[in-house]
Amino acid sequence: MNFMQKLERKWGRYAVYNLHKYIVFAYFIGFALSYISPESMSYLQFSVPAILQGQIWRLFTWVFCITGSGIMTLLFLACLIPMGRHLEMFLGTFRMNVYLIGGMLLNVVGGILVYVLSHLVLGIGLPVYLTNYYILLSMFMALALCMPDATVHLYFLIPIKMKWMLVVYLVELVYEIYVYYSSGGIILVAVLGTQVILALLNLFMFFRLSKIRLTRKQKKVQREFHAQMASTPRPGSGITRHKCVICGRTEVSNPELDFRYCSKCTGNKEYCQDHLFTHSHN
Repeated sequence: MNFMQKLERKWGRYAVYNLHKYIVFAYFIGFALSYISPESMSYLQFSVPAILQGQIWRLFTWVFCITGSGIMTLLFLACLIPMGRHLEMFLGTFRMNVYLIGGMLLNVVGGILVYVLSHLVLGIGLPVYLTNYYILLSMFMALALCMPDATVHLYFLIPIKMKWMLVVYLVELVYEIYVYYSSGGIILVAVLGTQVILALLNLFMFFRLSKIRLTRKQKKVQREFHAQMASTPRPGSGITRHKCVICGRTEVSNPELDFRYCSKCTGNKEYCQDHLFTHSHN
């Protein structure tokens, strides 16, 4: 039993169904607020100095903050709802909760650490802008890892396998970190790239903790089972690959014989080397 199974056995009954829908809905609300009242977004953003001054709500309200705007963002959010449903069906409700909530907690902890460490090293705390965008994007990446050969329609038009979409997104995120570093060095990476790194870290940690670890004895039994199943015919099955239709000899009873099919006989009739050229075609 791995770590995730132990957690699920103890806390699984508290899991929230369709948690991804609430996160997407929060993103929609932030999207609307950015147009209706842009100045209100400044009171929702994650800010360690403001939190230290008593604005505790910022630990949670950053989930309404957005990255980007426009029709492409709305299309991205619309695609995430069915994808999140498929991921929850694959992982289970509890593990879906662990993945999403773990990603959000990791963002908060990472944002605080960046501020504290930068304050100690540079003498000034760097503000980290947090948003749910990369958590939601990593949800798609998790689905691609679970179902690599599934086909999706990019922008509802272009069919593409999810494993290739995963590669595209990984390259895009790495390039995004590179752009931040080229533009402003490690400082800009800390300010804008922290959530990208944390999303990928959450993805890695989740699947690492979900991995079933076998004992040495279990691994030995597994290898023996695969070796036995790979052999043809399987031991004790009584099934052979070759059998002469005249004498009935097989590669098991007479391993020294060669067997061939006759192209002049009707059907798939196989003969041993002693009867291949001496039988009557029928």
